[in-house]
Amino acid sequence: MRPILAAAALSLLAAPALAADPVEGEWLTQAGTAKVRIAPCAANGERMCGTVVWLKNPAVKDTENPNAALRDRPILGMNLIRDFKPSAPGRWTGGKIYDPESGKTYDSKISAHANGTLKVEGCVLVVCRAQTWKKS
Repeated sequence: MRPILAAAALSLLAAPALAADPVEGEWLTQAGTAKVRIAPCAANGERMCGTVVWLKNPAVKDTENPNAALRDRPILGMNLIRDFKPSAPGRWTGGKIYDPESGKTYDSKISAHANGTLKVEGCVLVVCRAQTWKKS
């Protein structure tokens, strides 16, 4: 029985690690003023979230937030995108993206492309706007 357990344990150690989804990693926003790290959400590892990990101007605050109590919080470290659900490898939908420049939150979807870019779309009703972020 022991050789079987040992063999099972060794096979687990030799198993390849699961590959990260192509949307995971650090992305430079289209304007080049921020980097967002996309990874599984802390509260639900089956969904993707994104946190601001670098800002060209790290002192920027969330001054346009509709909640006056949040207007003094820093954007650096902020969870900018949240709750994306997988729709296909490299494609996530049903999420939300917060725009600190307007203080608004939009329905969003993201998709990674083979050329190392990420298409980030935010929508209100049927009107959508897209940005292209670059892997950093």
